[in-house]
Order: sequence, then structure tokens, then C-alpha cells
Amino acid sequence: MAGKQLFIAGDSTASSYSQDCAPMTGWGQVIGDYLFGVTIRNFAFSGRSSKSFIEEGRLQNMEQHFKQGDLLLIQFGHNDAKQDERFTTPFSTFKQYLKEFISSAKTKGVTPILLTPVQRRSFTEDGHFVETHGDYPVAIRELAQSEKVAMIDVTKESRVLFENIGPKELKTLFMWLPPRNHSNYEDGIQDDTHFSEVGARTIAKLIVRNLQSQKLL
Repeated sequence: MAGKQLFIAGDSTASSYSQDCAPMTGWGQVIGDYLFGVTIRNFAFSGRSSKSFIEEGRLQNMEQHFKQGDLLLIQFGHNDAKQDERFTTPFSTFKQYLKEFISSAKTKGVTPILLTPVQRRSFTEDGHFVETHGDYPVAIRELAQSEKVAMIDVTKESRVLFENIGPKELKTLFMWLPPRNHSNYEDGIQDDTHFSEVGARTIAKLIVRNLQSQKLL
């Protein structure tokens, strides 16, 4: 395991944040705390879809650092559904862009690992969980099978986790802060997408458990 690099391509749920955004934390920011002998190269960037990540040259920049035996975690879906220039359709353009990540990794002897998108804190008033990612997780599952690449079903596992915790208690994993509770968020914040440090570490550990159980590390 020594000398391995773990690359992360993804969106704001995985990206690293500066202190002026604290306690907002991406799971890619803290995953290194649970992986010893592995160098984390977190290229995840807020607001990116599979399409915009590639079109902005981020994949091209990242692949320059690839070495044989490294790993690449690929997590998109949150922003691919946005009805703007980032939009991709689940079973066509979304898969096509994800294939570019897979091809780039394989060409350099890097192991690509698809991740379905982590769930949002999304519940009805009577406490029933609501899916918000549509067909994007389905497309990823299909692609992992057809391309014969590893996959971690974060969508499925985070839903089970969030339902077990419950909507009220789950606020501690997300960016829910009352006014005057934190100097970075004087007016408070109610964010059901982005994680607190507790939430980021919870998801990071979920991903590490899967990497280990699938013997990917």
C-alpha cells in the first residue's frame, strides 16, 4: 500500500474547504485520516458535474499525476441534474463522461472506482426519506457492470444510514447552524447537501470500509 495515491474527482460533497467555510467539510478532505500509507490527491471541486469537470480541464490536469497502481474515486450526480450548462442525461451523456474518467485511469494503470452520489438530508414532513438523485445512481450501477469496474454504492448505504439516524438528529451531519452559533455563519445556515465535519467523517469512513471490504486497498 505504501506509495499509493488516491485521487478524487467529484463535487462539493467531496471537496476540501478553507477555514473561512468551517465547519463545512467534504469527505475527501478527511478521508486521509483513515488511510495510512496512502497519499490523498483531492481534485473534487464545488459545483462541478461530470461534464464541467472535464470541460474545464480538471481531468486532464489530474491525470498528469497518475502513476500505475494508484486509485481514482469518481463521484458525480449532484450537479449533472442541474438544468444549465452542467446538465447531462443519466443514460447517455452522463455515462459518456464517466467513461472518459474510466478510460483515462485505465490508460495509466490506475484503478477507477465509481461512487454513486451521497444522499442529501431529504425527508417528508412525516419522516419518510425522499430520493433526490433520480436515475443517476442507476446509470452508475449499470456502467460499473458494463465496464467491469469497481463501484461503491454510496447512495444506497447513505440512505440506510440517514434513515437510521432520523431527520432531526441528522442535522448534526449537515450544515445546520442557528444564528450566532459560528463566526463564519453569523446568520445561521440550513443546508441539506453539504456536510459538517462530523458528516464528512461519517461518509469518509463509509467509503473506506467499502474500499477495504472490496480489497481495493
